[in-house]
Amino acid sequence: MPDTALLDQTRSLIRQARSIVVLSGAGMSAESGIATFRQASTGLWSRYSPQDLATPEAWRNDPALVWGWYLWRMAAVRAAQPNAGHLALAKAAENRPLVVVTQNVDDLHERAGSREVLHLHGELFAHRCFACARRCSEVPIPAVDDEPAHVDPPRCTHCGGRIRPGVVWFGENLPEAPFRAAVEASQSCDLMLVVGTAGVVHPAAALPSLARQHGASIVEINPQQTELSTLADVCLRGGAAQVLPKLFDASPEQLG
Repeated sequence: MPDTALLDQTRSLIRQARSIVVLSGAGMSAESGIATFRQASTGLWSRYSPQDLATPEAWRNDPALVWGWYLWRMAAVRAAQPNAGHLALAKAAENRPLVVVTQNVDDLHERAGSREVLHLHGELFAHRCFACARRCSEVPIPAVDDEPAHVDPPRCTHCGGRIRPGVVWFGENLPEAPFRAAVEASQSCDLMLVVGTAGVVHPAAALPSLARQHGASIVEINPQQTELSTLADVCLRGGAAQVLPKLFDASPEQLG
């Protein structure tokens, strides 16, 4: 747990800030039990190949493999619950301008109660047609299983194309509207909290530098040092579920 002086320094920055942006990454969802991609021993890419599962080419080659794997991920996300960090941010946003910019494709921020959430890498449950890009209604999610299975994806009711998950695959562009809004929020905020991200995936990793260039203070919340640590004004070594409730545990009057 970070020492009291660093926590107090961050609380002071929160009190002074007129606008806060939170950039959240995979580490935040990991505290709810959702596997990350890059962790060496347990990350999803230690067991599965990105080229086989997360590219447009993989979808064209074997859509049943890809869709089955994403159904498996959807089931795991549905079984997970928002952690104390998600809940603290949602509560904090009730009393101050606070935007969550997330690299995560899960819906844990929304289920915790956050209303202003920008998904830079898409949304796992925002299904759409691979052929015509029309949004699709909710699809049945199976119970969590030990391993993914081959499942034929459903068909679009408009054109008959295959329905795909709403995530950004390798080789695809970020969704334009959320990224543009994230850039604008980063340029106008007074404080950015960088939570649970290693700062290696671009262009999201450039947002803290952009915020800093426009005068914002940067606070990193992560158990480990990252590529963004040298940029931060304060580094709080701990997880989101541990640290965020302590930053926002004061009353609205105390926090301004």
